[in-house]
Amino acid sequence: MDEFQKALEEFRRKMMAGGFGPGLGAEAFGEDRAGSGEQPAEEEKPDPIEEFNLTPREVKAYLDRFVIGQEEAKKVLSVALCDHYHHVRLALKGKKQPNYAKQNVLLVGPTGVGKTYLIRSLADLIGVPFVKADATKFSETGYVGADVEDLVRELLRRADDNVKRAEYGIVYIDEIDKIASSPQNSGRDVSGRGVQSNLLKLMEETEVSARSPNDIAGQLRAMMQQSFGGRRAGRPAAPEMINTKHILFVVSGAFHGLREIVQRRLRSSAIGFAASAAEPADETALLSQAQTKDFIDYGFEPEFIGRLPVRVFCHPLTVEDLFRILRDSEGSIIRQIEETMAAYGIQVSFREDGLRRIAELAAEEQTGARGLMTVCERVLREFKFELPSTQIRQFVVTREVTDRPLEALQRIREEQAVEQRAVLRHFVDEFAERFSKEHEIRIRFAEDAAERAVELAAEAGKPVREFCAERFQDLYFGLKLVSKNTGQTEFEITRSMVEAPDQELSRLVVQSYREGEKPEFAQPRSQG
Repeated sequence: MDEFQKALEEFRRKMMAGGFGPGLGAEAFGEDRAGSGEQPAEEEKPDPIEEFNLTPREVKAYLDRFVIGQEEAKKVLSVALCDHYHHVRLALKGKKQPNYAKQNVLLVGPTGVGKTYLIRSLADLIGVPFVKADATKFSETGYVGADVEDLVRELLRRADDNVKRAEYGIVYIDEIDKIASSPQNSGRDVSGRGVQSNLLKLMEETEVSARSPNDIAGQLRAMMQQSFGGRRAGRPAAPEMINTKHILFVVSGAFHGLREIVQRRLRSSAIGFAASAAEPADETALLSQAQTKDFIDYGFEPEFIGRLPVRVFCHPLTVEDLFRILRDSEGSIIRQIEETMAAYGIQVSFREDGLRRIAELAAEEQTGARGLMTVCERVLREFKFELPSTQIRQFVVTREVTDRPLEALQRIREEQAVEQRAVLRHFVDEFAERFSKEHEIRIRFAEDAAERAVELAAEAGKPVREFCAERFQDLYFGLKLVSKNTGQTEFEITRSMVEAPDQELSRLVVQSYREGEKPEFAQPRSQG
């Protein structure tokens, strides 16, 4: 104990002196450092809920920008969200509403249909704190797994420790079907019934401590605040409890096996010839007829499922849905790919036939919208790896590219090589044109000579213009002498001249002194 007290005293001394770096001195625990002067007043951010005035149609219009399809789900969620936050707005203004019941939401649908995206988009629209968690990580005690109350504490952290904002945030719990109790288990299920009971308290109304009993860092922070004897000037003490009355809870899951439970109930309730008419052929339509009893049979406590009055059923995504997600959604994976390639200075565009083929391949993955990322990554993997190291600055994704990406990449590189070769060849002709304008002697490169100049420039690692300027720096003087001896003013540069200009010029000059003999490279080119 004596050693601990000494260590604690040393820790406090360093905190007071700011010995652990910026932000970790005494002011980190709520006390101003001596001589620091007045603290700058923090501007109060406007509260979006106090001004909430959206209609369900406006909320759905916003969701339409990001989530394709799921029309019924968007309508139901828009109504539930507007009802809830209009109630919260009135409650914040002190108006009591004794008859209001919170509309927590249950989302049912296969993976990748946009359940999380729907709720996250709603939270972004309203501007409230949002927390997402997986139900499988929680346990009844909180020692083996996480404690469900940690969700509320995380909401407080997302709200920058502003309890007022945290108390009307959104908590989203995925994989909720994984905590359904097994019908064969009559004992206490710590990963199922116990978690449901704990969540039930949160979804109704309860007070949650801002610090977990198992959070040593939080407890040390509280102890240090008490030791320093106060809080930062002009700032209220950190609240200890968070009320969950106005926190909107949304849970979701795929609910594998629920279809059979609903189907069995419908068959048992049908009589005679009504049996076939009572059972919808479409799986989504069948699930949409799920009642509270079906969820209880699935393994949920009646009290728990009763606290989820708003039930939304999402249908699987078709090829057309996936195509529209790629083409129309503001959150499309295509936008991410365009931004990624733009970082390398490469412009990528997608034709509709390419998008539709990606959608077809993604549908085969049977993972909903997540399949789009899987397919795009597989198709464009080599493009992302190879193109940033080339001079290629644009390419188009077509159906052929999607079906045979490696062949398409090779073809693009070959086409680029031909195009690049043509550009470099133009630089050689440009050098000849400039040379002719600057001097009284006109030159032109033979085809094989120009190609050889491009090759030698590449081997030397120099731009073509620079290579030609260095390689032919004595060309004018040699050709001027030849022109003086022969009267010739136009010359064709041959391959041998490109490879060994000094030797070739010397030979031509000597040849020009021979009376009546013109240089070989000055002979007219054959028409063949």
